[in-house]
Amino acid sequence: MIVDDRMTTYINSLEQVNSPFLEELEGQARADGVPIIRREMQSFLKVMLAIKQPLKILEVGTAVGFSAILMCENASSNCHITTIENYEKRIPMARSNFAKAGKAEQITLVEGDAKNVLKDLQGPFDFIFMDAAKGQYINFLPEILRLMDNGAVLISDNVLQDGDIIESHFALERRKRTIHKRMREYLYELKHNEALVTSIVPLGDGLTVSVKY
Repeated sequence: MIVDDRMTTYINSLEQVNSPFLEELEGQARADGVPIIRREMQSFLKVMLAIKQPLKILEVGTAVGFSAILMCENASSNCHITTIENYEKRIPMARSNFAKAGKAEQITLVEGDAKNVLKDLQGPFDFIFMDAAKGQYINFLPEILRLMDNGAVLISDNVLQDGDIIESHFALERRKRTIHKRMREYLYELKHNEALVTSIVPLGDGLTVSVKY
């Protein structure tokens, strides 16, 4: 936990509901144990989309399609989203949800490992949302930078790892150490890459906002 639970509960209590389809999808996903973005992250994405008004959006990590649909509903009506997913079980679920939401024409789902898919994509994109395997963010970054237009926004979710990011490498369970090391490398690179200006925001499980210039 990086934000007091009472504060998070209060902030989320002020939120307006999403579309009926998204509300239903969120409830089903949480019941099924499918990870989707937190309420406070949903609100943050909506604000960033309103500011940027992107036309070409890239999402790395589709899951069941919740965040792609949310972005589609809150971005320009003529935007297009490309989203990448590698987990075979969730791909048909996401495609079905895009169709049910009436967004199949605006969202293209690309199947496969993002490490390979990103190399074949042609940009530029003006808005990128990273919400995939946390230990792979640092490996995705070179291709992400290639795909970003000048002025493009990159938002990366779950970067503070429930507060573990500030712990010593040796204080963590062995299974968490590789992800911990790679996420620290990722954050350092975002903050020190000369092509980016980045802010680390302690919201939800931590996110970064980077702008390429």
